[in-house]
Amino acid sequence: MQPATPLVLCVLLSQVLLLTSAEDLDCTPGFQQKVFHIDQPAEFIEDQAILNLTFSDCKGNDKLHYEVSSPYFRVNTDGSLVALRNITAVGKTLFVHARTPHAEDMAELVIVGGKDIQGSLQDIFKFARTSPVPRQKRSIVVSPILIPENQRQPFPRDVGKVVDSDRPEGSKFRLTGKGVDQEPKGIFRINENTGSVSVTRNLDRETIATYQLFVETIDVNGRTLEGPVPLEVIVIDQNDNRPIFREGPYIGHVMEGSPTGTTVMRMTAFDADDPATDNALLRYNIRQQTPDKPSPNMFYIDPEKGDIVTVVSPALLDRETLENPKYELIIEAQDMAGLDVGLTGTATATIMIDDKNDHSPKFTKKEFQATVEEGAMGVIVNLTVEDKDDPTTGAWRAAYTIINGNPGQSFEIHTNPQTNEGMLSVVKPLDYEISAFHTLLIKVENEDPLVPDVSYGSSSTATVHITVLDVNESPVFYPDPMMVTKQENISVGSVLLTVNATDPDSLQRQTIRYSVYKDPAGWLNINPINGTVDTTALLDRESPFVHNSVYTALFLATDSGNPPATGTGTLLITLEDVNDNAPFIYPTVAEVCDDAKNLSVVILGATDKDLHPNTDPFKFEIHKQTVPDKVWKISKINNTHALVSLLQNLNKANYHLPIMVTDSGKPPMTNITDLRVQVCSCKNSKVDCNAAGAPHFSAATALLLSLFNLACL
Repeated sequence: MQPATPLVLCVLLSQVLLLTSAEDLDCTPGFQQKVFHIDQPAEFIEDQAILNLTFSDCKGNDKLHYEVSSPYFRVNTDGSLVALRNITAVGKTLFVHARTPHAEDMAELVIVGGKDIQGSLQDIFKFARTSPVPRQKRSIVVSPILIPENQRQPFPRDVGKVVDSDRPEGSKFRLTGKGVDQEPKGIFRINENTGSVSVTRNLDRETIATYQLFVETIDVNGRTLEGPVPLEVIVIDQNDNRPIFREGPYIGHVMEGSPTGTTVMRMTAFDADDPATDNALLRYNIRQQTPDKPSPNMFYIDPEKGDIVTVVSPALLDRETLENPKYELIIEAQDMAGLDVGLTGTATATIMIDDKNDHSPKFTKKEFQATVEEGAMGVIVNLTVEDKDDPTTGAWRAAYTIINGNPGQSFEIHTNPQTNEGMLSVVKPLDYEISAFHTLLIKVENEDPLVPDVSYGSSSTATVHITVLDVNESPVFYPDPMMVTKQENISVGSVLLTVNATDPDSLQRQTIRYSVYKDPAGWLNINPINGTVDTTALLDRESPFVHNSVYTALFLATDSGNPPATGTGTLLITLEDVNDNAPFIYPTVAEVCDDAKNLSVVILGATDKDLHPNTDPFKFEIHKQTVPDKVWKISKINNTHALVSLLQNLNKANYHLPIMVTDSGKPPMTNITDLRVQVCSCKNSKVDCNAAGAPHFSAATALLLSLFNLACL
């Protein structure tokens, strides 16, 4: 007979697992029959089978072990209960405990006609265990109950039994705890007479994995006789949850040209089933790769860890030769350690092949031509380059440098961020008369450095030939501004200066004509042929058109080109001061009380439009005051101020006092101004100047007026 091939073994194993999985859904761990009744024989015969027990842990009964409450009996591996020697009296009840690493249960043997034997339960479960163990002097015996989740109808169904060998007659069992009288209520119940525990509906381990219940015996009045004793219900996991990828989207990046075996990313799924079982033991595989070029197996996933790694040579991971630098992988996670009976879940992994700078930029041609008019500025030519790298990265973006031919820094080059072209600009006006041609050498590099095995070649430099076109340039005044200093009030027709403008177009024979462009005060004239500037009016330093003693005028110089070009020149005339302005006083009105004790009237100030030394110190005087009429006095305070005061009180009236002020110029200039003084009545803190409305003149002035009137009769 030929040995089975691995394929046949796998098929058989899959069928067995399928059958086992189907059986597990209806399998209840424990004894298939939990209570037996046998008649008391005259004698139990050594090694003679008394009955057969059937126990299953739904996992194959690996390491099944039995314990009997009487030391005179044992259970063989086939489940047969036998006596170890001939014996007549064993009591009314025997208990058999079965356990494996996956389940344990208790069976009760009721011996009809048997007699009580004290201490018959003393030897129950004399072995190490982690589940609740009945304590001595306690007659309630419980064992953990194991229930598979997702059981089918019918319900309720018995899942275990509580034993109380010393339960008084008429007493009852009572079950309490979460799942009985606490939420979720009504899942479990107990037969109050027999102690059988039943479940009323299917369970979900992922909702509640264990239930901690309590059993006690009560009398007819509901008083506790014994207990409560803990009873643990363990829900056995079934493979009812698919693996789920919960952390998406899953996007990984790998650099082009990476070595084989480079880790790209990790994909892990979650399974809600019991992590201690194969129900949650996941295995990963790649179900589909898109695109499938240049190889259908560009990547591999570690079945246990979920790490995705490259499996092709670095040459195949060339972003520039790939149809698409983005790959999508359908990743499948399967529980049951990847066996065919396992449940699956899928997710999409997106892997981007990232660019590295393995291609240098290259000019599309070695030489570029540009033409620009002299004096113009701005972009004159766009230099084009090619680069195979990713346009969204610094490996593609170009940086240009002028490496020769730009000593005057007249040119600059910048990168167009959309096209990657080099925009060559004129930033300082070019002069055809100085140089009609320029030649620039320009290099291009990437923002990111090249990889070590790639370098910039001759294609990364280019020559630009620039031709400068001659244009008719405007004449230029020299110097500009032009400055001259003259005294104000010089005679009309005086020559100020001769302006000079030259034409930059030195290779052309052109004439220049001059004209006045701006002359705010209308003081100037210019000879159109030779540029001589003379005056047409008196220059006045105090004019509002003069600022800080400087008068500004603009002139034009126009050449004879076609079309003609015009240049502008500025003339600044600094005017020296002449004493041509008399000083004047302020204020010109004052008030004084008729009974004032302080006879001071007003402090006068003086000012002059001229400049020093044609201003202060000023001389203040009262003009033509006769001796009999001397009631006024003026006293100098400083160079610019004087005090006017009375020598005696005056009646209420308006008085006009002529004040003469003289500056310090050479020759000096004098101004006479009437100071109007109002003498008012000041009583009870009230000032009344109404009575002072009529003017009052000095005695000499009154005498002159009388003589004038007589002459007119």
